[in-house]
Amino acid sequence: MRHPLLTLAAVCALLAPLTLHAPQVLAAAPEVTAEVIAKFIPDSAPPARVIVKFKADSPMLRKQALSVTEQHASQAQTLGLRTGLALRAGAGVAERTQVMFGSGMTSEQLAARLAQESDIEYAVPDQRRHRFATPSDPLYLAAGGNGPAVGQWYLRAPSGEVKSSINVEAAWSISTGSPSVVVAVLDTGVRFDHADLLRVGGGGNLLPGYDMIGDVDVANDGSGRDADPSDPGDWVTQADIDQVGGPFQGCPSGAEPSSWHGTQTAGLIGALTNNGLGMASVGRTVRVLPVRVLGKCGGFDSDIIAGMRWAAGLSVAGVPANATPARVLNLSLGGAGACSAAYRDAVAAVIEAGAVVVASAGNSAGHGVASPANCPGVIAVAGLRHVGSKVGFSDLGSEITLSAPGGNCINIGPGQPCLYPILTTTNSGNTAPFAADSVYTDSFNASVGTSFSAPLVAGTVALMLSTQPGLRPAEVLALLKRTARDFPTTGATNDDAKPVPQCTPPQFDVNGKAVDQLQCYCTTATCGAGMLDAGAAVLAAVGAQARISVSPALPQAMQALTLTAAPSLVSPGHSIVSYAWTLTDGGGIVTGFSAATNGVATALTPTAAGRFTVSVSVTDERGVSSSASLAVDVAAAPVAPPASDSGGGGALGAVWLALLGLAVVLVRRNGATLNRTA
Repeated sequence: MRHPLLTLAAVCALLAPLTLHAPQVLAAAPEVTAEVIAKFIPDSAPPARVIVKFKADSPMLRKQALSVTEQHASQAQTLGLRTGLALRAGAGVAERTQVMFGSGMTSEQLAARLAQESDIEYAVPDQRRHRFATPSDPLYLAAGGNGPAVGQWYLRAPSGEVKSSINVEAAWSISTGSPSVVVAVLDTGVRFDHADLLRVGGGGNLLPGYDMIGDVDVANDGSGRDADPSDPGDWVTQADIDQVGGPFQGCPSGAEPSSWHGTQTAGLIGALTNNGLGMASVGRTVRVLPVRVLGKCGGFDSDIIAGMRWAAGLSVAGVPANATPARVLNLSLGGAGACSAAYRDAVAAVIEAGAVVVASAGNSAGHGVASPANCPGVIAVAGLRHVGSKVGFSDLGSEITLSAPGGNCINIGPGQPCLYPILTTTNSGNTAPFAADSVYTDSFNASVGTSFSAPLVAGTVALMLSTQPGLRPAEVLALLKRTARDFPTTGATNDDAKPVPQCTPPQFDVNGKAVDQLQCYCTTATCGAGMLDAGAAVLAAVGAQARISVSPALPQAMQALTLTAAPSLVSPGHSIVSYAWTLTDGGGIVTGFSAATNGVATALTPTAAGRFTVSVSVTDERGVSSSASLAVDVAAAPVAPPASDSGGGGALGAVWLALLGLAVVLVRRNGATLNRTA
């Protein structure tokens, strides 16, 4: 080994002075160096390949009498000699940007090493990309039998008159999910025997879960809370409703067959995908945690809240701890009324635990948002028709975060197939389930409702967390809103040929009864920030996420404060390379920074009590940027006690003694006056 290494050292020593004194020789020198290095450092693996961008002030960019190819070769040689790496120049990409090849390491390792150099603005792996491939699931593109001809239209990219589809293939090009991300489905339970919904360990994505229903009658499975969230069916008969004093007397939903609702929502989030069978799901490889909270005639808040807590990994009395806490909770359920204190507490605790709560807006035809979707911090989802207008059954209001497809039929004549339903997993049983019944909803057994809008969002959130696990619930909510597509304002039609109106906030008649508001054009005041774009949301999650912290935590006037962006996030394998601080609003108490504004931290000193606002923009090595703002409240500086004039010993000074004597005299006089008046 000595001879090759000495030869390589000798070559490098000979070439080094050429860089400084003989630029005219550089045209040939780098190629010779690369060839020599290649001979003595064999590497059977493909070469590492990175895209390198030099900073504008890099001395390596000095203009010389060289062609572009020669300049790139010179830069690769000089950078290689500095780092001790075997580098070879590749094609140019843009000004100050070129491809470089290396050996003996992966592209990721080479990029990370070169990114540390002071001359380098960024270095990223030059990855191979492929045309997007659609899943092999037959129902994804077009359904057979009674299925809709448009297949799973709601997942694909918007095209033609279809405006509201969520563009999930763009998200899949970044991530198809991670098994480490768990989505809890709080619903009627699930059918573990559906071929597209199997247990983990049996080839599927379903975790064991839990049955949180305490009432045996509602549970309909012969027991209360237990470790089996299988859905036994939730049918209600007219006899159930008519039984005086019975547990379902007057059930408001009326007599109905089993819904298999939990199986349907779970399928949208985590059905097996690209397996040549059935449908595709949004999350594809994320884990689904079934938490059974709904049974015959619905479910009680107490069971739902207990299920929320357990799903997020919080304690529930009498229930074993959840071994697989969820990062996302999907609640395709709700009821009329304001968010109660109990739900507020539960949502706050779940969010504090780091879980994102997604809930359906409700299906009462344009009334106010249902609870718990209307609770603070919940991502509330309204339903859209395929053309992007609010579907008639969806509720609306200022509490909505964003909207997603809810399915619609557009042709509702007798015997006509539904053209735009939400196709998903189900069971054929009208009451008890059919065993191993791997069927799907279709054009004649259609699934529509905001119950299916929410899991499209929950699945997207799971993909976001798969790429950036450190995202906080509030950051997820902000990214979804920021990346939502604008609502359309044309293209919708009514069956009665009347113009489609603009949505308004929920309305009430003279008797205080809520007024139905059917199809309408959404606004940001009624249907949230826009239409879900899964591809844009996941792409935004991959980039750097700016955060700001201030020290000390309770700032005071005339006190030097340190602001840092150290808590900022960046996806695994990447790094933040630049920071830019801005004083957004000095509030009359801050005039500028007292330290550099291009580092991870800066400083300033407020001159008085009040509020000021700062922002920071962070950029990773790929050029992806994110900004954050922070409003800082400043308290008044503490008032120091008067200094003693006694010179020490703790004795009172003469002035204080005089004041004390005067106070005694005044008290005596006032006391005498009070005695005379009494």
